[in-house]
Amino acid sequence: MTDRRDPLPTDVTSLPPLPVEYTRTLEDGLTALGLDVPAGARIALDDQVRLLLAWNGAINLTAIRDPVAIAREHVLDSLTAVGVLRSAGATTILDIGSGAGFPGLPLAVALPAARALLVESVGKKATFLATVLDALGLRPRVAVAATRAETLAADPHHRERWEAVTARAVGPLADLVELGLPLLAPGGALVAWKRTGLGDELAAAERAAETLGGGRPRIGPVRLSGLEDHVLVSVEKRGPTPTGWPRDPAIRRRRPW
Repeated sequence: MTDRRDPLPTDVTSLPPLPVEYTRTLEDGLTALGLDVPAGARIALDDQVRLLLAWNGAINLTAIRDPVAIAREHVLDSLTAVGVLRSAGATTILDIGSGAGFPGLPLAVALPAARALLVESVGKKATFLATVLDALGLRPRVAVAATRAETLAADPHHRERWEAVTARAVGPLADLVELGLPLLAPGGALVAWKRTGLGDELAAAERAAETLGGGRPRIGPVRLSGLEDHVLVSVEKRGPTPTGWPRDPAIRRRRPW
């Protein structure tokens, strides 16, 4: 006999509430970051996590299963960039490699963004993101693109059209620069989540940024308990990106920065 799995939930009202420890961790972190998140945005943050917990066993969206750890290492980690993006005046965001929706979804609701695009090439993960957007009522302000950043960079509707590009845990910093800068409008900013001790990775990113029309990468510390080894790397888009970038992934592997 074949095992039949129940359909994955699409309605948050059927899901259990989050534990009080999750709520306390998130509230303490928001206070530490100096963020006043409106009630509607806060509900959206919680509901994304509730759906994540419900779906994670079936499609492995994250290795982190504990709600308290999710609050700190996914939700709050994503929100550490709110100040940077607000200072840059960013109202449109493209998030590369969104996975379970971090950092793109929390940023879209907390800023709030006028328009956001969650880019996720893995079909099952893109389906999860689409479910979250429908459940949270975020369409059409937030959309999902089940494709690769290289494909969008070749599309005139996206190339050099976005005020901010975000990327969290999706590859070497130089690759993120190569993927992100072609999508940024001049004056826009790439924000990448990294760990301390970048070393040669930072030097390679500087070479990539200089070639693709970006300024020198700037590193900002993350002052949040439990995330002390995290940093945000931002690169300003100062001029147009030459045609031919980004390169095919195979070429990037053969000819790294």
